[in-house]
Amino acid sequence: MMTSIDQLSALIRQRRSVRDFLPTPIPNEVLYAVLDEVRWSPSWSNTQPYRIAIASGPVRDKLAVELTARFDAGMKAVAGGMLGKLKAFITRQGLPDGDVKVDFEYPESLLARRRATGFGLYKLLGIERHDRAARNAQMRRNFEFFGAPTVIFVFVHRGLREYSVLDAGIFLQTFMLSAQAHGLSTCAQGALATWASPVRAAFDVPEEYKLICGVSVGYASDHKVNTFNPGRADIAEMIIPSRAPSRVDEN
Repeated sequence: MMTSIDQLSALIRQRRSVRDFLPTPIPNEVLYAVLDEVRWSPSWSNTQPYRIAIASGPVRDKLAVELTARFDAGMKAVAGGMLGKLKAFITRQGLPDGDVKVDFEYPESLLARRRATGFGLYKLLGIERHDRAARNAQMRRNFEFFGAPTVIFVFVHRGLREYSVLDAGIFLQTFMLSAQAHGLSTCAQGALATWASPVRAAFDVPEEYKLICGVSVGYASDHKVNTFNPGRADIAEMIIPSRAPSRVDEN
């Protein structure tokens, strides 16, 4: 019989970012059972500085259409060179309007893992490095929520700055583990913060909250993409070593 420690360890190790979902709707009682557990996530002074917007059914479908249209416009602008980018700048079509910047340069020390993950995923899917069309098509799947029947948009309070983001991260991990325990799969997606206006139009979002990411949730398909496992660094790489004691410290 598995102990609670065994069960938690299994959930942590089995959770994966799922990138292909079945269209099967999530029963309301299952989703709200997850949320009822997640509301116990710890936060800074118990401020719970996050809010969520749940999109299913027609709302989810409408957002998928609007977000993919913006993605397509952005890709068209890039393919059009300087003239295409200038047109996009004038018309604003496809330009990001998110509350946070999601497209930025990664620190050099973190690039190796990012590239290994991206290259590993594309290799599994048979996407060649030079095949821009296939890579764009896979990126576009983000804005279709990878076929998930439900997507949850996560907002954080501007006033608590970095700590609202920290608390949202704790909330997300709790959500993904609880979802896993209830037989659901998830994919946390920073890309879903690229365009905030369609989401704000669909929900009555308080002004003081900013969109930081989305989470696609549902039942995983048997597509090979869901076998992808980029692994993790060894414990030794995670731990910052202590400094050697100085002569003064020794005294």
